[in-house]
Amino acid sequence: MGSREEIFEKLRRNTREVHEYPDLSPLEREALVHEDKIAAFAESLRAAGGKAVSAPEGEEDVRAFIARTIHEEYPEAHTVVSATGELPGVPAAAPETFASPSDLDGTDVAVVRGRLGVAENGAVWIDECGRHRALLFIAEALVIVLDRNAVVDNMHQAYAALEEAEAPSFGTFISGPSKTADIEQALVFGAHGARSIVVVLV
Repeated sequence: MGSREEIFEKLRRNTREVHEYPDLSPLEREALVHEDKIAAFAESLRAAGGKAVSAPEGEEDVRAFIARTIHEEYPEAHTVVSATGELPGVPAAAPETFASPSDLDGTDVAVVRGRLGVAENGAVWIDECGRHRALLFIAEALVIVLDRNAVVDNMHQAYAALEEAEAPSFGTFISGPSKTADIEQALVFGAHGARSIVVVLV
C-alpha cells in the first residue's frame, strides 16, 4: 500500500461522522443559460482578458484559418509549438520533439485543442497537450482550438459532460491569460503562465 492509500485508510478509520453528498439539483436548475452560448462565451473570455475568434461559416480549410490567426495575433512569434499537427505557413514544432519540459522554455506560441468551453466564465477544458503538460503554462501565448458545438452554458453542464466522456487522467480549465492581483492590489497579466490567450472557434 502506497503512502496515498495509507493516508486515505487512516482517514476512513478515524472518521466519526459521515455526511451524505449534498443535493446540487437546486443549483443546477438555477444555473445560467444563454440564448447565444457562443456570444456569451466570447464575452466572458474577453472579460477574463482573452479573445475569441470564429472561423467563418463554410470555412473549408480550418488549419489555414488557424495559421492566419497566429500570423495576425502574433506576427513577431518565432517559436511555435503545435499539439494539433502541422499548420500551413507556420513553422511549428511538435511537443514530442522536446526531450524535457524545460526545453519548451522560450516558446512564443503554443497551439492546443480544447475539449469543451463554458459560456458563463469563458473557461476551456484542455486535456490534450502532447508529450509535456508544461506546454500549457510555459508558453508566452496560447492558441486554443475549440469546436463551437462543444460550448456549454455553465460549469454544471461542463462537469456532467466530462464525467460522461472518457477523458485522460490530466486536464485543466483555462480562462484567459494568467493573472494575479496580490501585489499592491494591481492586476498583473502573465504572472505565472501565458500572457495572452486566443480561442479559435471552428
